[in-house]
Amino acid sequence: MTVNAKQDVDVTVVGAGPVGLVLAAELALSGASVQVIERLTEPAEAMKAGSINVPTAEALDRRGLLAAAEQVQREVLERVGPFARKTDDQRPGGGQPTGGQQPGGSRRAPDSRFTGHFAGMVLDAGLVDWSDADLAAHTAVAGARMVPQRELEELLAGHVARLGIPVLRGVEVTALGDTDDGVLVGTTAGPVRTGWLVGCDGGRSTVRRLAGIDFPGTDPELTGHLALVDIADPEKLTNGWAWSTRGAYRYGPQPGRVVTVEFDGAHADLAHARPRSRGGTPMTPVTLDEVQASLRRVSGTDVTLTALRAAATRWSDNARQAAAYRAGRVLLAGDAAHVHSPFGGQGLNLGVGDAMNLGWKLGAVVAGWAPDGLLDTYDAERRPLGAWVLDWTRAQIGVMRGDANSAALREVVADLLSTRDGTTYAVKKISGADQRIDLPGDHPLVGRFVPDLWLGDGSRLVDHGHGGGFLLLDRTPDGTFARLAQGWAGRVSSVTDGQATPTGVLVRPDGVVAWASEANDIAAVAGLESALHRWTGTPSSAPDHMPVG
Repeated sequence: MTVNAKQDVDVTVVGAGPVGLVLAAELALSGASVQVIERLTEPAEAMKAGSINVPTAEALDRRGLLAAAEQVQREVLERVGPFARKTDDQRPGGGQPTGGQQPGGSRRAPDSRFTGHFAGMVLDAGLVDWSDADLAAHTAVAGARMVPQRELEELLAGHVARLGIPVLRGVEVTALGDTDDGVLVGTTAGPVRTGWLVGCDGGRSTVRRLAGIDFPGTDPELTGHLALVDIADPEKLTNGWAWSTRGAYRYGPQPGRVVTVEFDGAHADLAHARPRSRGGTPMTPVTLDEVQASLRRVSGTDVTLTALRAAATRWSDNARQAAAYRAGRVLLAGDAAHVHSPFGGQGLNLGVGDAMNLGWKLGAVVAGWAPDGLLDTYDAERRPLGAWVLDWTRAQIGVMRGDANSAALREVVADLLSTRDGTTYAVKKISGADQRIDLPGDHPLVGRFVPDLWLGDGSRLVDHGHGGGFLLLDRTPDGTFARLAQGWAGRVSSVTDGQATPTGVLVRPDGVVAWASEANDIAAVAGLESALHRWTGTPSSAPDHMPVG
């Protein structure tokens, strides 16, 4: 949708990908006026991420979008199911096979539960300890994990439209100017005055560059391709992942989907400082011939590709993290704040996590109730996770190269991933089920994403938070915690329940548990009050009856 840009708005989000759309929606739910500007005239058609992790699926769940995501997964499974069962019928393995042979023998068809892969070594669902506390606590979104980026973007675009958020397409940012109370943004559609500006405009972020934020990291050493193609002779390709001294490739999990990886340096267009053309597209489009040549090199075959079904993607292992996620009234989220290789499927999810974390905090600042230093916690909380993701992807590159040292390391990692503990560990990391933020508090839930807390009426706690804001679960006999939270009415919604434990849980708008208790005493009340002040600021009114525990 093309609209006229607002000249005076609380927040302008640059970038209408999933990260920008999630952020805009969270800001709108907090009461901020927000607009999105996007350089592309139409949503990108290129293939990118093929699934989402637990925190991303739970973010959709918290906003009432779970049913829509589940429908996407059903459609994806109908489209790729039979082929996926063939291509992933292999155990984790290594070695240095030639001619594109499978690294390992066959096994039973994979479990229907989503596991993923590490460096192309598919994780056996049958080896996962699904009773692990972290995994068992996050099962409600199991039917909404296989949501490709394109479909996710469509889902979020509908969400943003229902919230009445304008999206201005075909507009590029050209200049930034700080003012005392906002940012003056030069765009190809004219100047825009905004209270805050957030760059969600990708790895080559114009916002980051104009804000003068450094982007240190490691240079790329590979070129990868992702494409959906028509293949004249698919029998020449090995199903699943295959390695050789020439590189690696994957065929599947849907017919025609191919991934290639070549460790011969980065394509010229993948260099960190490479500018984009005036129209905003990559300088050199990915052609059918380029994909075919790469696939022939790494597979050692003369396989013939006859057509591209969708725009292909060219990528690298360029791994960088912004020196700061904020410069005054300019902030960064998603790939604008961090880039890395796509191995492990962490990039999209990392960006959505950024948006969920930043959205309510910036919204609180705009609304005027944010406690001191709240916005600074965005960088403090998200930076460590971003650094971990960069290293997680670097580790996978380390075992994928075609040299003998990497091949030997791949064998060791494959052995570890063939054990129950090793597979469970990797699945927990890939799924995001064990993510934790370092927050004050002794309860084991504090800092973690809220688990599937079922209530006595058959609903879950998250079902009561579709409109955003804090959620307080109160299981005290006399509503002790809920009475205390009355002072923060409008910011905190209380849900009472007759179940036993935990007695109380305070959940931030991004799904992170800010406080929890198994008790109903003075210490528990004091802990809740401290958490409310820390995260929701000064109460707007005093409760009718101050609880004493």
